[in-house]
Amino acid sequence: MAHESLPLFPLHKVLLPGAAMDLRIFERRYLDLVRDCGRSGGGFGVCLILEGNEAGAPATPAAYGVEALIENFDMGEDGLLSLRVRGHRRFHVLRTRVRDNGLVMADVEWLSKDEDFEILPEHALLGTLLQTMMEKVGTDVSKLPARVFEHAGWVGWRLAQVLPITPEQRVSLLQEDDVNARLQRLLEWID
Repeated sequence: MAHESLPLFPLHKVLLPGAAMDLRIFERRYLDLVRDCGRSGGGFGVCLILEGNEAGAPATPAAYGVEALIENFDMGEDGLLSLRVRGHRRFHVLRTRVRDNGLVMADVEWLSKDEDFEILPEHALLGTLLQTMMEKVGTDVSKLPARVFEHAGWVGWRLAQVLPITPEQRVSLLQEDDVNARLQRLLEWID
């Protein structure tokens, strides 16, 4: 696996692959991060905070996270930069260092992308549960790609996004490379 340097944006929540997240940027280090991402066309890492706060002194990030790619940005009425990001690739943090401006940089290894497995019969209930949950909140599931509720990776990440599980449980799912093991864990948490 190739190692790469990635700026981190530690938060008290977890970004998952394929999930959208809104961020409000006001600290100089993160404004610089957004500027650098805009110039390079790259993303930044989002990790759960293990110790510390989102603002102020650099926080201690979890060892697993997800690359955030900027989809949209706007300047709010309060003058703060608002970002809409989407989770992309999972990564494992090998080591971190802090820049002079307080930005945490990490050497990361990219984790394998989910293979496009069809959901196993013992996990089929999870696809049905997700579809029902999405319909109840008003999502027009007919606009989703055909048979998406049969794809193990997609169902797992979307369920992890909407189920009332802890941030630590979400991070444990980021650590799991086996799509079916991820679904099994979700099934056990639902029980």
